[in-house]
Amino acid sequence: MLLENKLKYTLIRNSDGGDSHWNRSEKRRWFLTLFFGTCMLYSTRTTMPLVIPKISAEKNWSKSNSGTILSSFFWGYTITQVAGGYLSDKYGGERVIFIASIFWSIITIAMPNIIEISSYFQSFSMFFIVAIRVIHGFSQGFHFASMISVTSQNLNVNERTNFFSLLTSGSAFGTLMTGFIGTFLLDYFGWPFVFQVIGFLALSWALLLRYYTMSYGRHRIINISSELCIKNCGANEEVPWLRMLSSCRLWACLLTQACEMNCFFTLLSWLPTFFNESFPHKKAYLVNMLPWIAVLIFTIIAKNFTERMIAQKYHLTTVRKTVQAICFIVQNLSLFIVMNTKDFTVALISMCICMGIIGFHNSGVTVNPQDLSPEFSGSVFGLMNTFGSTFGFLGVYIAGHMLELTQNWNAVFNIIILINTFGLFIFSAFGSAEAIT
Repeated sequence: MLLENKLKYTLIRNSDGGDSHWNRSEKRRWFLTLFFGTCMLYSTRTTMPLVIPKISAEKNWSKSNSGTILSSFFWGYTITQVAGGYLSDKYGGERVIFIASIFWSIITIAMPNIIEISSYFQSFSMFFIVAIRVIHGFSQGFHFASMISVTSQNLNVNERTNFFSLLTSGSAFGTLMTGFIGTFLLDYFGWPFVFQVIGFLALSWALLLRYYTMSYGRHRIINISSELCIKNCGANEEVPWLRMLSSCRLWACLLTQACEMNCFFTLLSWLPTFFNESFPHKKAYLVNMLPWIAVLIFTIIAKNFTERMIAQKYHLTTVRKTVQAICFIVQNLSLFIVMNTKDFTVALISMCICMGIIGFHNSGVTVNPQDLSPEFSGSVFGLMNTFGSTFGFLGVYIAGHMLELTQNWNAVFNIIILINTFGLFIFSAFGSAEAIT
């Protein structure tokens, strides 16, 4: 929303709340809308990892081909992070989210046709699929930076962390939905239906955002002083990148996000293939669902743990470092167990813990941009996610080539453990929740 439009409004101070622009009803409305939006974002994102073992067998794709297709999503995803944050801080994150969601929903619906059409391009078929996947990632790259911009501009500082952390748990719901609905569709109707049904649900959500939540916001009248509006919207100011990039606390945030996303995106993309190859006779729906139930459980645990530490007057920097350290340490221990067991139950439980503990990351580095720069949190989050996504797609891509050469999953897991350890050291030594001034 442009500054001249924002100045038409005035802020209503909530009885429950400080400087929050949203009243209680609006908080519920926006929470549910953005939560289900994140759910659909991840549901559409994880359709390809779910179905790629079937498509690879049908199309004779090698591990390198599969790795290229899976990682190509992140090539586009990295490009729009900073731009998404900047546009959201300047024009309104809700608009950016809506426009982008139309694109990624339609691409998901059309993906079976795209894969079939690619066969007519012969030697260029892989390039065609990769190009569409890049566009898919490009359109999804706007979401989180826009969402953090929306929440930062409409919630007070005490509400932002838990609100955004719970919103990010929608990613687990989305992946869980893909595991439940997608596995059913894959088993009984074939892989094209997975893309089409989930893509249609995503498009339905985009229309809900446009005609239910956004339209409601336009019909209300609020009172806001121009001084406060300018302060919160940041529309008159450019992001002070030089000052930001000269701060070691920002670099600690960026590098830690990169390390964690290398682990998360690699496992997100290759987990179905790992269990399909290592335990081919076990039920696929367990692998596709249980890790994401674990994410929801650990997100709630992390939220309560964080709130308790803050209530006990721990410094916010200590809170961020503690929850992030728990995330890295538990992931490394879980992967070590997976590498040293041949028992399906032990491997599944360990991998569920490894994926579930990402809930602690959501209360750690994920919300750190709001600490470092509340006014430009969308732009800072975009930069952070660019770093994370870059290492994410490199991890997915390299994993495909390593598996092609070594046929050894332990080599992939050892690299993840090494990178996690580096991230643990960086954030523990240099991370901070102090604003960059």
